[in-house]
Amino acid sequence: MPSSVNLADVARLAGVSPATASRALSDHPHVAPSTRERVWRVARELEYVVSPEASRLAGGATGRVAVVVPHLSRWYFGAVLEGLEAGLRTAGLDLLLYRVGDAADRAAFFTELPARRKVDAVVLVGLAVDDEERGRLERIGVQIVAAGAQVAPHPSVRIDDHVAGRQAVDHLVHLGHKRIAMIAAYDPEQRGAHPAGRTSAYFAALADAGLPVDEELVRTVGWGADEGAEAMGTLLGRSAPPTAVYAHSDEVALGALRTLRRAGLRVPDDVSVIGVDDHPLAALTDLSTVGQPAGEVGTIAGRMVVAGLRGEAFEAPVLVPTRLVVRGSTGPPRPDRALGRRRR
Repeated sequence: MPSSVNLADVARLAGVSPATASRALSDHPHVAPSTRERVWRVARELEYVVSPEASRLAGGATGRVAVVVPHLSRWYFGAVLEGLEAGLRTAGLDLLLYRVGDAADRAAFFTELPARRKVDAVVLVGLAVDDEERGRLERIGVQIVAAGAQVAPHPSVRIDDHVAGRQAVDHLVHLGHKRIAMIAAYDPEQRGAHPAGRTSAYFAALADAGLPVDEELVRTVGWGADEGAEAMGTLLGRSAPPTAVYAHSDEVALGALRTLRRAGLRVPDDVSVIGVDDHPLAALTDLSTVGQPAGEVGTIAGRMVVAGLRGEAFEAPVLVPTRLVVRGSTGPPRPDRALGRRRR
């Protein structure tokens, strides 16, 4: 078992002293690259995890927090990081950022972090983990916090995706729309990254309104504006196009808007569009949306980390509220469109 493996085992199999093995796993500059690679190969094979006791004897708390994100360029992650960093800095904690953008990055992080143990806490931002990955983190003995996701039984802060989706779809229903399409989005490089609550909300809202589900009005695409634009083009090609579109995110919704405007259709007169997030571009493009306070999610996650490191109780999990933001991209359907007749 990984818990029975110690540094001496790694050193012996790598053919080096325990001190050299320790320096290699800490990426010490005075260790030869070939030696470092040999030590790391053995550590990975043995699933070596540095013991919390050894870490404390080596110098106490590190004062560092690992923050793991799948993306850096997307608005949501930047907003969460801004709130998180401010709280950690106030508490005197440094942030170490790890991007796990693909399967290789992800495997490297969850394999190597337990052997390094250079941090006191790990914050997973918008990242679902499986049981094996969670187990590796737990064996390190560090504080674990999830922001924008849930990693039971650890503290987490997020929105309720089902509630957010209901706010968006119910808005379209209340406007009188009966042919409502959904552009669902997922991240192809991240397991478990599909916001299932936003999908279940769509079907629940239609059922509560007594509206039938037309599978031709449901599209599932990758997370992005280009994918949203392509999906909207497909929806416009249906024999009976939708009068309204609910997108899983503002980025996807912005792509849908682009296709509609290039097709010469008016928003919202011909087609209404709503997203989720309240991305900064949503206000600039007059996009109706369901806003989520990403910065607040980061701030609360930071408080959870600080409380956990101080041994203080913190209510968890935390669900932060979302709000409907009505702008110019949604409105009642035209009478002829409400009856399902296609514009000529």
